[in-house]
Amino acid sequence: MKTRKMFLAVAAALVAASVFAGEHGAVPPYPNFGLPRVEEMMFLVLQIGVIIFAAKLGGMVATLFKLPSILGELAAGIAIGPWALGGIGFGSGLFADGLFHGAALRALNSAPDAKVMFDATSPALYGFATLASIILLFLSGLETNLRLFLKYSFVGLMVGVGGVVFSFLFGDLCAVYLLPRFFEAKFGYLAQIPLSQAIMDAAPMYMGIMATATSVGITARILSERKKMDSEEGVSIMAGAVIDDVLGLIVLAIGNGVIAATMAAKAAGGAATAGVEWGAIGMVAVKAFGVWLGATLIGVLAARKISWLLKLFKSPQAIATLAFGLSMILAGFFEFMGLAMIIGAYVMGLALSRTDLKHMIQETLAPVYTFLVPIFFCVMGMMVDCSALMSKPVLYFGAIYTVLAVFAKVIGCALPSMFCGFNLLGGVRIGTGMIPRGEVALIIAGLGLSNGYLSQEIFGIGILMTLVTTVVAPPALVALFKSDRKGVRNSRPSMDGSRQVVFGLPDAQVADIMLDKLVDEFRREGFFTSHLASDAHYDIWEISMDATELSLTRTDAEIRVECTPAEEAILREAWMEVISQMNELARIISKPVQKEGTVEKLIAQKDESTESAPSAVTKLVQGFLMVPSLRANSKKDAIDQLVDNLASAFPDEVKDVEAVRAAVFKREESMSTGLNYGVAVPHGRTDAVKSVVGAIAIVDNTANENGSLADYETIDHSVVQIVVLTIAPESAPSPYLQIMAYLSHALRSPEAAAEFTACKTVDAMRKFFRKSK
Repeated sequence: MKTRKMFLAVAAALVAASVFAGEHGAVPPYPNFGLPRVEEMMFLVLQIGVIIFAAKLGGMVATLFKLPSILGELAAGIAIGPWALGGIGFGSGLFADGLFHGAALRALNSAPDAKVMFDATSPALYGFATLASIILLFLSGLETNLRLFLKYSFVGLMVGVGGVVFSFLFGDLCAVYLLPRFFEAKFGYLAQIPLSQAIMDAAPMYMGIMATATSVGITARILSERKKMDSEEGVSIMAGAVIDDVLGLIVLAIGNGVIAATMAAKAAGGAATAGVEWGAIGMVAVKAFGVWLGATLIGVLAARKISWLLKLFKSPQAIATLAFGLSMILAGFFEFMGLAMIIGAYVMGLALSRTDLKHMIQETLAPVYTFLVPIFFCVMGMMVDCSALMSKPVLYFGAIYTVLAVFAKVIGCALPSMFCGFNLLGGVRIGTGMIPRGEVALIIAGLGLSNGYLSQEIFGIGILMTLVTTVVAPPALVALFKSDRKGVRNSRPSMDGSRQVVFGLPDAQVADIMLDKLVDEFRREGFFTSHLASDAHYDIWEISMDATELSLTRTDAEIRVECTPAEEAILREAWMEVISQMNELARIISKPVQKEGTVEKLIAQKDESTESAPSAVTKLVQGFLMVPSLRANSKKDAIDQLVDNLASAFPDEVKDVEAVRAAVFKREESMSTGLNYGVAVPHGRTDAVKSVVGAIAIVDNTANENGSLADYETIDHSVVQIVVLTIAPESAPSPYLQIMAYLSHALRSPEAAAEFTACKTVDAMRKFFRKSK
């Protein structure tokens, strides 16, 4: 306890001692167009409304092409920004310069006496983007898995450090040597100063920092789709990406401090004669690192106390709101200290990531995230000057910078991993998985532009690099994982003796339900749960508390858990508890169906309904196969015949007859589909059909000596005379329930059933349903 208190005191002293050296961040310039405040707010509301629609539309289009939604949001921002569509004026009044004042900004920036390049966004709109960046990094900190970080810390640390060092050096040196060649007017001075000064200039520093960040979300999505999240390479990539992001933020903090110290030295000694004040730069770097480390350690160690304080407010909404408020306070403090606000937000998220409030905060703030973050990416796109981006120097330099950014990650991450047991293939896989840049790179680029460190051209190059690396990485990583070759030289047993426990279940639906129940059971026990990735066939959860760390992966109908022998005992107990709960649930559900007549009550209530079915449903039923005389001797025989008839009548719709048959009989095994008044509705869901297909049959009573399908159980013990078979796809949406409700309504009484069984032809059967709509 004494050691902990001393540690806290030292960390607090580091933070407190550095407060006196803090500096305020720059405010982005924006011209005053002389509008009254009411009209300024009107413009802001209109702009945000347009941005929301554009961002959502762009994200939706990107996902259609299986690309990350942020790419679509960025592209939408570029399209509607002041340098593109947003700068097109209309009318002669308030909107003469366009919704985003593009024409006026272009005129101001191109004026001969222009001393300041005005940004593309107003302070109010930039404020929205800043708020979005804070919640983005706060939730990123919450999602950081410290247990995963520590468990794979050595390989991840080597991969993360290698990626950051190589990326920073490649980006910085690329800017130092090539910016004077391509942009001599603005950056020609870099060729006239010593290399030691040039590499610490603002533009090269920010270009180096931009190249360091890896997008954990994009990487995780690719790995989950290839079902490689729990492979040696997958785990190393995820651990390296976490460390990469942390190191990138540290580099940003130190970089801001170095830039500030360098600019102060130049101001004191003159731009031409100023040397590198290594002492001042070193102090600023120590201050930046000390503030980050001190705040992080205090946050992590005080996380339980913070959690206890937040829990006093009880309401999940209040807790999540106050947690976000704390992240903004810490973000403001970091900005005051001369660091970036996003670092403070990330630190607060990291501190709360080991508390039991983590999941609740994430879920509660999800709507705020969904609203704000697309605005951020769209605004980042709006800041790109299309005319500047399309120039030859920008395209040439951007291509070189992007290629170097790709190779820096591949080389910087592959080499260290090969010293940690991976072969060349495994190292390249890890390096390729670290290629995608994302939200952090964009935030850094935005900071550089708003602080005046980057020009429009360099900002556009940063956006271009982010877009290309995000698009290039997925197909490259998929191609590398197509081979079944191992990425490690020798498959070594886990350092902690962990092994896989496999639970095989009947199908994917049951496995999905059991996984959710298992996660809930651990959550009730106070474990921390992190949902890493999911799709229709795959789900990954991390369960942790203190020294216990479980990795849960569902692949179709199988649940695999990575755990140590000691953890396996906890897992077995949790599994048995979930099975007990599911058995009890099944008993409770089955009781009213069998003993209390719930189905009869539902049928009786449905008989009173007079609402007509939608026209689309009636058209579907009219297209069903009609069988006026079904000769069958049993329930199985009737279903078999109708399935075969459906396959013959709709060969383009029914892809697999046996799969359809299995789906129908699987449904019958759970409970008979016989209803009242001699009506049976066998049905099933399977992707063996493209769309809803069905057959309606009238049983020929003369075909069986018993007079009908005697073995088909019904609710009122009536003899089945009408069989309605429907099959719907499993994964695609279909009006299956509406069709069943319509058919049950049409045959809702003994008189209706008798009238239908009297039909002798297909036309008469179709006419009955036309009349019943």
